[in-house]
Amino acid sequence: MNLALTTISIFFWLLLLYYSILTVTGIIYRGQKRPHTPLDHYPSVSILIPAHNEAVVIAETLYAMTKIKYPGRLDIYLLNDNSQDETGNIASFYAQTFNNIHHIEVPSGTPKGKSRVLNYGISISQSDYVCVYDADNQPEPEALQLLVEAAETTPQAIGAVGYVKTINERTNLLTRMIALEFSSFQLIMQAGRWKLFKLGSLTGTNVLISRKALLEAGGFDPYALAEDADLTLTLTQNGGLLPIVPEARTWEQEPENLRVWIKQRTRWMQGNLYLIEKTLKEPKFFKGKNFIHSSQLLVIYIGFVSFLLVSDTWFVLGLFGKLKSDAAVPLMTIWFESWLIYFIQLTASQVIDKRMKLSDLVVSFLMYFTYAQLWVFLLARGVYFQIKLKRSKKEPMWDKTVRFKKSA
Repeated sequence: MNLALTTISIFFWLLLLYYSILTVTGIIYRGQKRPHTPLDHYPSVSILIPAHNEAVVIAETLYAMTKIKYPGRLDIYLLNDNSQDETGNIASFYAQTFNNIHHIEVPSGTPKGKSRVLNYGISISQSDYVCVYDADNQPEPEALQLLVEAAETTPQAIGAVGYVKTINERTNLLTRMIALEFSSFQLIMQAGRWKLFKLGSLTGTNVLISRKALLEAGGFDPYALAEDADLTLTLTQNGGLLPIVPEARTWEQEPENLRVWIKQRTRWMQGNLYLIEKTLKEPKFFKGKNFIHSSQLLVIYIGFVSFLLVSDTWFVLGLFGKLKSDAAVPLMTIWFESWLIYFIQLTASQVIDKRMKLSDLVVSFLMYFTYAQLWVFLLARGVYFQIKLKRSKKEPMWDKTVRFKKSA
């Protein structure tokens, strides 16, 4: 028993050390001032916006697109995937009003979902770069230009990745926790990996990719529910770099109730489980820089969840006096250290964003005991649906996230 506990403790101390280093380097990168470097020539860009029944948010999204400041050729494609609401009418209005906005009706096809729609958008556009925004996004006017400048001035770069902020973060406790999660684990960790290893990971939105790199990668995998993570591995395998640009911000809507959030995150879980299976079957994804990407997948979806299960079980059994050990390094110590590092990551990201309030400190304190613990439930749910999907031999179904009307 003691040997097993010591082994577990060493493993998780190493894991905590790694994430601590990422946090520190991410904070350093976020704090650095990056000079604005105008280009002599700005390449052409196509913004692709996949949309299916997005009438609740699409007008604000397209309005934000009209405010984008970009010195080069810019075309915006609203890719209407058989919407049954007013999405098409709204898109047609903007297309008739603005010359560079195009309403594209995507032909029916399978497998259904974002990847197939994006691949169609790639096929009908002709720009040097492709930029992806989700249908609920409102990028800041300078975001695209910053992404292009980073891609063009970073050696070996084939694109760039921006920062995704939560536009409805103050709606309720859930949206605030999501916003904190994004600011810390999406950006601080991203910035840390870029600073340490020159590694960037695509997010589902606010990303720029060169057309040449996309075509060499074969586009998006239409069977991947986590199309961003999947394409990241292929692009990295091909030797491309994806610099992280924190100053290139977009604002998006996040789920406002637990039911919608669980459905969204279950889809993400299924997508990453598909990707884990894919990487384990193809050793090339553990070579070179992809070793870090693929290993992190295993650490997060197997290692972290295993630790949560073991530490929570240990805590409960110890609380009721059902399990005792004279091990020198009890799991309760690791459990406390995990919470402390988690809390520091959340608070540090808020300090950098200059948005921290006393209420945010309280939320950050509680997140490890509440929000983070749902990870186990989500993984179990994702495993169940992924096994069910494989047994049925059906194509994956894209479960679109429900949008909410903006509060008055």
